[in-house]
Amino acid sequence: MLRCDGYTRRMSHLLIPFFIAALVTLLVIRSARTHGHFSADDDLSGPQKFHATAVPRIGGVGMYLGLLALALFAWQRGAADAKLGFLLLACGLPAFAAGLIEDLTKKVSPGKRLAATAVSAALAFYFLGGQITRTDIPGLDWVVGTSLGALVATVFTVAGVANSVNIIDGFNGLSSMCVSLMLLTFAYVAYQVGDYELALWALAGVGAVLGFFVWNFPAGLIFLGDGGAYFLGFFTAEIGILLIARHSEISPLFALMVCVYPVFETLFSIYRRRFIRATPPGLPDGIHLHSLIYRRLMRWAIGARDARAMTRRNSMTAPFLWVLCIFSLVPALLFWDSTPMLAAFMVLFGVSYVALYWRIVRFNTPKWMLFRGDVMGPLRRREKNLVKRGGAGQARDKPE
Repeated sequence: MLRCDGYTRRMSHLLIPFFIAALVTLLVIRSARTHGHFSADDDLSGPQKFHATAVPRIGGVGMYLGLLALALFAWQRGAADAKLGFLLLACGLPAFAAGLIEDLTKKVSPGKRLAATAVSAALAFYFLGGQITRTDIPGLDWVVGTSLGALVATVFTVAGVANSVNIIDGFNGLSSMCVSLMLLTFAYVAYQVGDYELALWALAGVGAVLGFFVWNFPAGLIFLGDGGAYFLGFFTAEIGILLIARHSEISPLFALMVCVYPVFETLFSIYRRRFIRATPPGLPDGIHLHSLIYRRLMRWAIGARDARAMTRRNSMTAPFLWVLCIFSLVPALLFWDSTPMLAAFMVLFGVSYVALYWRIVRFNTPKWMLFRGDVMGPLRRREKNLVKRGGAGQARDKPE
């Protein structure tokens, strides 16, 4: 009976958010004609825009409501984990709301969205106990050993992860699948240390994300939007922080290793913009790693520039980055209790990422990444001609 009850709980935490999120997202898509004038992403010309038609960008609504439905279901049944679900949703509301308002009005600045996410992190710090109080890093442990230091470190980390999830949200299925894999990793380790409450809510997050994913990948019928991205980033970061805060046997670097792909992407982008291109770090551009893979692999592998071909190129970009994400999750699963091993693999990931990035930038893409034959030749000649006429920066940042 206990096994059956445990299996039923796991399945309900996965399936209820999935079906509610999938249903709500479908309703949003079907009703797009009535609300698309303010909910759709109709900017098709920006350096980070890779779609051909206006698409609703409020996919976070379905996921949030899916998790809320599960919390209500758990509360109605008297489940002890209902409280954690309600607190996660309540604390994450400022981050979700700020992003959703931006999706609808296009008038909320990145700074205000980050501030709202910081508020969510501070609320979770006090009401959930999601506090970073150890890092295994000499000197920094002394800082987070104080209440103020722990608060600052926690808020900075949660806001940073939320922003990084938003940054990789550039192609169909990219950030949503990466977040699903991250939450599955957290769920597995939580189960290993006996924290079934956190494991169930990590699994719930997977269900909600997959309910959105089925409509986002590969067809791109709806986008995550800032509301969905910031909330998912908050939710993922909090699950990781709570796991470390509750269990001393888990390395404090475990959560960072799980999230290292989007976090490193963000840090590298800041470095690239600030020190290499001498532009403001917050200025969007079209040369993230996922953008380069789209432009220099998929673009010429697929060919035509019509809407159908653009959607196909868009969706075929994400699997390359899913593999990159998995490369960070495997060592996290194997060495979740070893700080030295996790630190070594984080360094290895950073070196591999930079090496891969510069190979693609310099038209020396590894052959295993090429989709079909020698697809780089035409693009290499074209962009070299653009460089001669207008400079390297114009060639690399030219939008679709």
